[in-house]
Amino acid sequence: MLIKIFSISSLLLLMCSATIVANGQNDGELKKANERPQLLDSLLPTEPFDTAGVEQMASRCALLETEKGDIRFEFFPEEAPTTVRNFLNLASLGAFDTTTFSRIVKNFVVQGGNISTRADASPDLRLRAARRVPDEPNRISHSRGIVSLARPDEPNSATSHFFILVADSTFLDGTFTAFARVVSGMDVVDELNRMDVDGEKPVKPVRLNKVSVYECRTGD
Repeated sequence: MLIKIFSISSLLLLMCSATIVANGQNDGELKKANERPQLLDSLLPTEPFDTAGVEQMASRCALLETEKGDIRFEFFPEEAPTTVRNFLNLASLGAFDTTTFSRIVKNFVVQGGNISTRADASPDLRLRAARRVPDEPNRISHSRGIVSLARPDEPNSATSHFFILVADSTFLDGTFTAFARVVSGMDVVDELNRMDVDGEKPVKPVRLNKVSVYECRTGD
């Protein structure tokens, strides 16, 4: 699927142009400060899972091809629909490709999804990946193999960063958004977690070559 992504500067120019035209046509009419030109709605880029329902998202799995081996995820859109949709969209756009696992906490987590670790991340991709995702704490307990959305202390500040738990960590329940689970490849996750670190930064970060979204199969 070919996805046409407009640059932020182009969108801003369109917004300004539409506002000028509207104001020029109605000099005596006070416009709302937050009025949005209808033209812009048709020009905003669409992403593959923007209109996907829970059932469709639940039927999708993800393959993470790393330098150490493959990891596969299944998702919980019934518990975290916005988070799952954001991850599936980013994966479908290739945002995670060539990133690295940038944080490791021994016997706790392996963290990826840092778009800035890509050497070729465009300004538009960086801005897209920085889009905030609201917290969706849910009934999924943070146990070994669970994938959850990383964020700073500030609520609703998560973006593209995710972490995979290598140990049960139920103290995260009710605060962080568990949205997926590793269904194969935990041996790869464990190997990543054993790698040498400087603090929490891997000495030799492992590259995530590609993330693919596919229809789940029996046995995944």
